[in-house]
Amino acid sequence: MTHDGGAGGSRLGGTAVLVGARDDAPMSDRSRRSARRRAPGSAPARGPGRRRASVVPYAFIAPALILLTMFGLLPILVAAGVSLTDLDIGGLGNPETIRFIGLANYERLFADPEFWQALRTTGFFVVVGVPVIIAVSLAIAVALNTSQSRFFRALRAFYFLPAITAIVAVALIWGYLYNSQFGLLNQLLAQVGLGPVGWLSDPTTARLSVALVAVWRATGLNTIIFLAALQSVPKEYHEAAALDGAGRWTTFWRVTFPLLRFALFFVTVTTLIGWLQFFDEPYVLTRGGPVGATTSMSLFIFQKGFSLNQFGYASAGSLVLFAIIAVVTAIQLRMRSTDD
Repeated sequence: MTHDGGAGGSRLGGTAVLVGARDDAPMSDRSRRSARRRAPGSAPARGPGRRRASVVPYAFIAPALILLTMFGLLPILVAAGVSLTDLDIGGLGNPETIRFIGLANYERLFADPEFWQALRTTGFFVVVGVPVIIAVSLAIAVALNTSQSRFFRALRAFYFLPAITAIVAVALIWGYLYNSQFGLLNQLLAQVGLGPVGWLSDPTTARLSVALVAVWRATGLNTIIFLAALQSVPKEYHEAAALDGAGRWTTFWRVTFPLLRFALFFVTVTTLIGWLQFFDEPYVLTRGGPVGATTSMSLFIFQKGFSLNQFGYASAGSLVLFAIIAVVTAIQLRMRSTDD
């Protein structure tokens, strides 16, 4: 028994010595890495899987960035380069004839009375069109939001229809309405004893007529945006206002209108940018006339570039318009951040 016990003790002691030897043995590199991975407070390992996970978001946005670079940033850089040359139709056929002229196009642009007239006309369209579109779109959206019946849903489609109508069809319809001899508007004026109006032949009246068509076309899309914002306002706010005794007008100005700030900001920015690039309606209705009264900046650039083949000069005008839009948008974004 003593022998067995001694043998058992030696085996036990041998095991203890073996375990102690294992504990004191130096760890291999693989064991050390495994221990670090298992350690609760250790930093996560940066393996191939983690690198792939960090690349995935960029892979999703890569197509949009490529398209934005190709059709947004690259044309601006090309226009900036062309604006420093005298590129015309001859230069496209024979690039060796293109000369670098520096800032001569910009000097000529700022000395051109047609440029300043186009800039003033664009400012007129912005001052008249943007507030009218915002006010009319918001009023229509509030009216359409009062009911969810089939009739009101049909009215939404009716107001949105001009936004998806081809500009050629719009030009034909409004051209007939504005016709000085047999147009519908002058016929209605004759019925009440008033003389004909030169809707597209008088400079001041032509500006207002073209702006009216643009307002008619742009109202539908902005109405849908405002309507979506109105429907996102929680009904609990209106119920609480009603319990406090607030009327419909007070509820709108004190509860609903403040919650439309982002929609108002979005519509204001997009509408302002659209009117600074105002082109379709003046081009199809008046070709910029009479006597340049409806020539916007975009139409001025188009005429110089594609009608007169002065690509360098037109590129300088497009860079100036781009700078104006960038500055106006930056000011609006700054005002928005300050307001928040």
